[in-house]
Amino acid sequence: MIRRLAFLVPAGLAMLAGLDAALLLLGVWAPVSTADLPDLHGILMVFGFLGTVIALERAVALAKPVGFLAPGLLGLGAIAVLTPAPLIVGQLGLTVGSLALTVLYIPLFRRNFDDAILIQALGAALLTGAALMWLGGAPVSNLIGWMSGFVILTIAAERLELARVSISGSAVRVLRLLVAVFVLAVLVALLWPGIGTPLLGIGLLGLVAWLTGNDVARRTVRAPGQTGYIGACLLAGYVWLAVAGIIWVLGGPAADTRAFDATVHAVFLGFAISMIMAHASVILPAVLRVRLPYNRGFYIPAMLLHLGLILRIGLGDGFGLDWARQWGGVLNVIALLGFALLAAASAIIATNRRSRPTKPTRTARPGTPAEPTAPGDAAAGTSPAAAPDTKSPLTEEDTTR
Repeated sequence: MIRRLAFLVPAGLAMLAGLDAALLLLGVWAPVSTADLPDLHGILMVFGFLGTVIALERAVALAKPVGFLAPGLLGLGAIAVLTPAPLIVGQLGLTVGSLALTVLYIPLFRRNFDDAILIQALGAALLTGAALMWLGGAPVSNLIGWMSGFVILTIAAERLELARVSISGSAVRVLRLLVAVFVLAVLVALLWPGIGTPLLGIGLLGLVAWLTGNDVARRTVRAPGQTGYIGACLLAGYVWLAVAGIIWVLGGPAADTRAFDATVHAVFLGFAISMIMAHASVILPAVLRVRLPYNRGFYIPAMLLHLGLILRIGLGDGFGLDWARQWGGVLNVIALLGFALLAAASAIIATNRRSRPTKPTRTARPGTPAEPTAPGDAAAGTSPAAAPDTKSPLTEEDTTR
């Protein structure tokens, strides 16, 4: 666990630096203020945070040491761009790390030639393309379609993996077509934004329709506890992804600053972070082998996230209200930090409870009746073989699905 946790440290630092940069871009107080940090906001959040976390999960699925090159390089590259070292050092680290993530999918795909793995590989290839263009001097604003494609295709493929038993072969073929349209639109938008941007929106809305129609979240959202919470986060994420698709159809991001801001945060906050909040209790145990039990308090940062987005996108970007944009952005930062702290606290408490020694059973004196055992207690003696298996049900093999 400690070794894998070390790969998450750079991701956490990248997230903190990215949130600090977000506060600077909003024009509010931030703990650290530097001239270059705001320009790195998108790079830190997508490459340094999301890219490292996704690469680590895939490296665990591969279960080979070479797979950890991808999260290691992405994390180190993100840290390098924050240091006084020449920017090209960090750019090279992120580029090679993105390429390593793309290559990592090759052995995963060879295991069973899975469509979901191929879609994730296409997403990683888009991330690599974005890194190469940034290395070549392209502004980050020109890379949004490519970085969005990485996040969208990766998460869509994850949902395909989880829904495989309940979808038909024809639905999978439709998804292949939608992914092909989306990737083609990303390429076209690079050369002809006036044509490619609306096409990108059409492809994205098609993906949203497929995800919503084939996801069990439509039924599980009414369930109590963790199941309902996950369903609510998933459906909310799809709503924001649809918002981004509509703006792209209208061609907004290429011509309007407020539309660009709305699209970026609908994808990377409304969709991506909502999906992380939904899957954290599944991904974290699989990656770090620590328990993360569901807590009803998880609803608080989730609600703050979406409330902040309503303020920022609906009022701030929609009506040009600066106060709404600032307050919405601050709520988004609080939501991310609050969820991270709550998840860490829940995992630590669960780990401490699990490692706490159990109270020894008192031995009955001769001639006295034995104390009754609770339902489900083992009555097969004290042999170690009779003890129940206490290993986590989530293993590295489970992540390969």
